[in-house]
Amino acid sequence: MDGKPFQMISGELHYPRIPREAWRARLKMAKAMGLNTIGTYVFWNAHEPQPGRYDFTGNNDVAAFVKMAQQEDLWVILRPSPYVCAEWEFGGYPYWLQNVPGLKVRSQEPQYVAAYTRYLQAVGKQLAPLQVNHGGPILMVQVENEYGSYGSDKQYLALNKKLFEQAGFDGLLYTCDPVRDVAAGHLDGLLPAVNGTDKPSQIRQLVRANHHGQGPYYVAEWYPAWFDWWGAPHHTVPASKYTPGLDSVLKAGMSINMYMFHGGSTRGFLNGANYKGDSSHYEPQISSYDYDAPLDEAGNATPKFMAFRQVIAKYRPAGQPLPPVPAARPSAALPVLQLTRATSLVDQLPKPVANATPLTFEALKQAYGFVLYRSTVTGGSTQTLKVADLRDYAIVLVNGQRVGTLDRRLKQDSLRVALPAGKVQLDILVENLGRVNFGVYLLQNTKGITKSVHLGGREVKEWRMYGLPFDLAPAVAKAAAQARAATSGPVLRSNTFTVAQPVDTYLDLRQWGKGCVWLNGHNLGRYWAIGPQQTIYVPAEWLKKGANTITVLELLKPRQAALPFLNHAILSELQPAAASIQP
Repeated sequence: MDGKPFQMISGELHYPRIPREAWRARLKMAKAMGLNTIGTYVFWNAHEPQPGRYDFTGNNDVAAFVKMAQQEDLWVILRPSPYVCAEWEFGGYPYWLQNVPGLKVRSQEPQYVAAYTRYLQAVGKQLAPLQVNHGGPILMVQVENEYGSYGSDKQYLALNKKLFEQAGFDGLLYTCDPVRDVAAGHLDGLLPAVNGTDKPSQIRQLVRANHHGQGPYYVAEWYPAWFDWWGAPHHTVPASKYTPGLDSVLKAGMSINMYMFHGGSTRGFLNGANYKGDSSHYEPQISSYDYDAPLDEAGNATPKFMAFRQVIAKYRPAGQPLPPVPAARPSAALPVLQLTRATSLVDQLPKPVANATPLTFEALKQAYGFVLYRSTVTGGSTQTLKVADLRDYAIVLVNGQRVGTLDRRLKQDSLRVALPAGKVQLDILVENLGRVNFGVYLLQNTKGITKSVHLGGREVKEWRMYGLPFDLAPAVAKAAAQARAATSGPVLRSNTFTVAQPVDTYLDLRQWGKGCVWLNGHNLGRYWAIGPQQTIYVPAEWLKKGANTITVLELLKPRQAALPFLNHAILSELQPAAASIQP
């Protein structure tokens, strides 16, 4: 840096996973742990939700985030590859790419390259002027993302490099790949970074082998913990397991980026999922991105934070002591709230789309949320309902009453259904639990009823589809009727409560079933009784002094109305000895 040795001590945090009003506080916490750099992805589906419609405002104002980092005396590592992984819906790709026949992501396919080029040009206008060679804080820019774990097409990587340069990224470019995939994912001439190791000898060998026998040496993703998915325990790893590795890398003079320094929350419906094929389970990730990171979901220092800070302090430049650690954010358990306004979800449906066979979310031009599929069938018997290739979770209703659920995680595609005599209204409410964000199944990511529905062995035809994307918080009338809501179908519940002074709090959803929550228009994410997430974090920044409105979509327990609060998060834990942390 300016002719002097410089060691990047970086931590990853993602601007969409943190309320914009809290960005600066999180950056100050990064400084307090001893970081001099932060890393962040740039998320295509957040910035181009529909073709040609770009959004770099509010929580998506990535340029403002980068400038704020510079104000806080932090450098930035930028990761604007169109593919990010990141436990993020579709790995960051916008859903609408799947609507282009023949388009193939992570390839030289012309339609993909054209869409990618337009997007990268838009990103370049926002961020290229903020590179260090133009007076900004961006030290390096990552080309693609762990591509060696996916393919080895060097012409495709060269095309990526060219597109980045054409978008204005004319500084230091690099690639990053796990240890076993560095050779496949590296492009000659770019700096190869290594993920998932803290062994200096291994890092030197890998970088030199792919970089003409020389450094510098950078660990682009060092994992001090791991993420969670629904139905599995919360992952925890003690700091003591990772402080020696951190110390060894810093002692060797190498640079490092910890993934994650602070995870935050994956708000709304933007969590991703893992899936490796028919022999494996589909694993949608939870809304909390706590990650057992040094800085917890609410932005408070953990014991891991303090342990890492102690290691980093040994390698600070002389005469530059660490700033003090800011106090923990205040939190409180608000009084139990009764959600007395309620309405059945099926009582406020939009205008339907009719088709002989079920249409996917993509065919309906819907990114996320839910679609209600409705048909009329002949009753009078008990029959087997089979939904072929359901993606991902379904509530089955007969004449408005819930008769069962289907769950892709459990490889469920059928159930026995008792049908009353006469004409019967069959509803299948399908939830997109998150598109796959890693591996070859990026190319098979459509949602909804993706094939057919059979009842008693005969295909059900003539469907009406009601899109429920919940792009905005649903409204529940102040005088909503209670009779229909208190049945067995999905219900929307709401109420208003007052806050004297906003502070962090947590919704305690241990007595609820499955659904999602909105506060003052913000989609706070999903909850599900199967865990490990048992609470939803409510940032003080999204509460108002005075009146606040909360709305819950409850899929399984429509009579549940009491919503307690806590002053802390609850994540059911995986014992450290059983933790499986793999890059």
